[in-house]
Amino acid sequence: MRQIIDQIVHLLQQGITAIFKFVDLVWRWSFGEMFAIFQSDWQALPVWKIAILAVVVIAIVYVLYRGFFQLWHAAEQIFKAFVDLLMVLVSVLPYVLLAGVIAAAGSYLIKHVNF
Repeated sequence: MRQIIDQIVHLLQQGITAIFKFVDLVWRWSFGEMFAIFQSDWQALPVWKIAILAVVVIAIVYVLYRGFFQLWHAAEQIFKAFVDLLMVLVSVLPYVLLAGVIAAAGSYLIKHVNF
């Protein structure tokens, strides 16, 4: 059984690693393209190409703006999930304490009380 769980964990690790490598590849390529656009010789371009360049820059800013707020929302959700997890763990503490008291009382009765 442990071997199956280890295989599943290993498969998940490989999948997560592949996803992060793909995101890194896309990230690097995208920023390389954006830097190439911003390093263009704007003064040597005709007016219509400058207009296209302006539209492209506005589109890039808009897409990055949307991506930033989506990432911000995801970070909020992760933080909320972490706080919810902590709240559940804290709310379970009285039950764990009660179970420990019951176990201690039962152990005391078994060891010290003779009828």
